[in-house]
Amino acid sequence: MNHITIEPEECKGCRLCVEFCPKKCIAIGSSINKMGYQYAEFKSEKCCTACGICYYVCPEPGAITVFAEKKAEKEAVKIDE
Repeated sequence: MNHITIEPEECKGCRLCVEFCPKKCIAIGSSINKMGYQYAEFKSEKCCTACGICYYVCPEPGAITVFAEKKAEKEAVKIDE
């Protein structure tokens, strides 16, 4: 399934990923990291399309990683009569 991971110690809680996620799959959690920030958390695999917008708007390199489900390639098969 499509999903993202958020590295809590890299996140500064800027909320850009939360605001820009088109499916609203990310929220700011109640936990606090070592820097004192409430960090973003991934809510649900069911809604994520792996669009990567959260990755691109995040100002912290390495904070968000996007994983896209690989779809099985379908082969067209011609059957001769």
